Amino acid sequence: MENIFERTIGLIGEDNFNKINNKKVIILGLGGVGGCAFECLIRSGISNFTLIDADVFSYSNLNRQILANLNCIGRDKVEVAKERGLSINCNANIKTIKTFFLPENADFIDLSDFDYVIDAIDNVTAKIYLAEKAQSLNVPIISAMGTANKLNPLMLEVDDIYNTSVCPLCKVMRRELRKRNVKTLKVIYSKEESLNKFKEEAGRLVPQSMIFVPFAAGNLIANEVIKYFIEKDN
Repeated sequence: MENIFERTIGLIGEDNFNKINNKKVIILGLGGVGGCAFECLIRSGISNFTLIDADVFSYSNLNRQILANLNCIGRDKVEVAKERGLSINCNANIKTIKTFFLPENADFIDLSDFDYVIDAIDNVTAKIYLAEKAQSLNVPIISAMGTANKLNPLMLEVDDIYNTSVCPLCKVMRRELRKRNVKTLKVIYSKEESLNKFKEEAGRLVPQSMIFVPFAAGNLIANEVIKYFIEKDN
């Protein structure tokens, strides 16, 4: 079999490729952002993943989630992601856990086992817990802020949470992280004002979304992870 990463190695060099190849990454949430981050990372050469999500694919995911297609409606996101990952790199080691990550059930995973944590979940309490835990363990983490109700991927930025503006979720996170003495948190967020488009579904207002911003956010997250591994030991 040909080396599927031949052109990657040609671009970044064999030493840098070896740095990333055996790293262990955990991705919490496999929606529009997390799914794209996973796709980009496995195509970049990272081969050890733990994927966490309790959701299944629905028709409403087809317009914005790279892992979604008609053949996987009703199937677990973690299993579909694993199959897709192995179809790209059959030698990858992909562990899946079907659960919603929350502070009260967080003991099932030890974040210190990982070289990088990707937070792509929606629950604010869980995001705050992950930031606290990662800081206490000195594990690098990047957290995705809101990407719904937005259309312009060029408004995305990677920065520390305390340098952010505009994004309402960032405001909440800044306030709560200060209370908990979390000194820093790398985030991907958008400076685009919300379009405030919502649809009532099952008695709740659901924000609307297209693929552009979630996909770009996942792509940028993957880029940050790869850059970190390459630059860390240089």
